[in-house]
Amino acid sequence: MLCPGCVKHGLPQAMAIRRAFGEDEVAVIGLHSVFEHHAVMKPAALEVFLAEYRVNFPVGVDSPAESGDIPLTMAAYEMRGTPTLVLIDRAGVLRLHHFGQADDLLVGAAIGRLLGEPPLPS
Repeated sequence: MLCPGCVKHGLPQAMAIRRAFGEDEVAVIGLHSVFEHHAVMKPAALEVFLAEYRVNFPVGVDSPAESGDIPLTMAAYEMRGTPTLVLIDRAGVLRLHHFGQADDLLVGAAIGRLLGEPPLPS
């Protein structure tokens, strides 16, 4: 919520992806990772933020670490900060990990390549 890059680029990009692809094609999931200002970055504040920005995809709340400031999911995916974009294929394999502003055209091309891969066997 306090990340300028997320508000200016990451959220609009994720919302555009949600509009461009069907939910059966691409799952868009946000992650609220609090690694600073813990006292005010609570789920209630997130709920207001998501409504205000009309976020149209689910957003999970990262679990705080037992020690240190980096939340569990953020640490598990080795995120260096925000915004971070990850693309995970149908098999659950991490295929793109990008820290910072990701170019819309390159992200769209990467998603297109993943969608062009053969579906998993049933």
